[in-house]
Amino acid sequence: MRLLLLACLRAQTGNATTAGRIQDHLEAVGHICSLKDAFGYENPSEIANLISAEKFEAALAIHLYKGGRLLQGSRIPFGIIFGGTDINEDIKHEEKHRVMGAVLEEARFAVAFTEKMKELAAAEWPDARSKIYIQTQGIMTTPSATFNWKRFLQNAGIPQDTENVRLFLLICGLRRVKDPLYLVDVFSEWHRREPHIHLVIIGPAYTKRFESELGWKINLERKINLEQVDPQFTSEVNEKINRTPGVHLLQEIPQDDLHAAVKRCFAVVNSSISEGMSAAILEAMDLDVPVLARNIPGNAAIIRHKDTGLLFTDPQEFVQLSKSLMNDPSLERKIVTKAKAYVKKHHSWECEREAYQNLVLKLQ
Repeated sequence: MRLLLLACLRAQTGNATTAGRIQDHLEAVGHICSLKDAFGYENPSEIANLISAEKFEAALAIHLYKGGRLLQGSRIPFGIIFGGTDINEDIKHEEKHRVMGAVLEEARFAVAFTEKMKELAAAEWPDARSKIYIQTQGIMTTPSATFNWKRFLQNAGIPQDTENVRLFLLICGLRRVKDPLYLVDVFSEWHRREPHIHLVIIGPAYTKRFESELGWKINLERKINLEQVDPQFTSEVNEKINRTPGVHLLQEIPQDDLHAAVKRCFAVVNSSISEGMSAAILEAMDLDVPVLARNIPGNAAIIRHKDTGLLFTDPQEFVQLSKSLMNDPSLERKIVTKAKAYVKKHHSWECEREAYQNLVLKLQ
């Protein structure tokens, strides 16, 4: 089949990584799968023209609102993959809720990463329960063999003569839902007492180059595009971090380099207000690196506290748990061993491939 796959394709983001992986799964069995950036289209009529011009036979969209709204009224069958913010955040807005319900009614099927995500959607749209399937994200890590750790530290502004540097890595776009400033103050206080402790926040931020790459102008009608990267919030984050010792901000890097950086860090951190299923957490677990994550449903769905990772409820508990992990090598060994086994068992890349190859048959 000729398949259209719609997703928000900002480089090095979760949606873009997931979309690329699904595209690969479908092309492996002979489908022609064309990946398009949902941010490049304003309304369903533009997608209808695209479908007609490129003779697509079916479609998939990641994110019930951002991608799904563009497939409303489509003359071809389509499926939806929940993104996380659609079910956790957008569902609270009346107009988005209405649109998402209409999209879900039209869709042949929908995919939720977790049982919790399925239940949240089914509670809002009970008639759709039977068409929502649970498929966890498949994980494959590919750390670069040529990654330059010293240059990474230099770019972050971390003194390289610190032999015992302990680096915590927070991987996220500069979006309010990711709450990248949640741990900044407490981390800086910790750094003042123990200068070898550093937090690096790395991920996509709003830039003029980003605006140019996407080819859209910022205005009220297209405010949806600012939900991925927010220029005002980016400025707030930069200003805060510039005056906060021990906390550093880096732009995104290629995924292979990011995986290599993760392997060199002491721990990966997640401080999001809500999550669907964090690929960054799962990748860290696969790379034998401990994870400390905010205790929210999306994170608790994949982390068992003090077993496959550590869950914190406030910044002070984050510091306490981090110190306990640093002072207890046996706890660290237990966590990374069990986390690795968990990912291998529940987030198999091969199982994900088989699932999407079977699901797409429902679009024929």
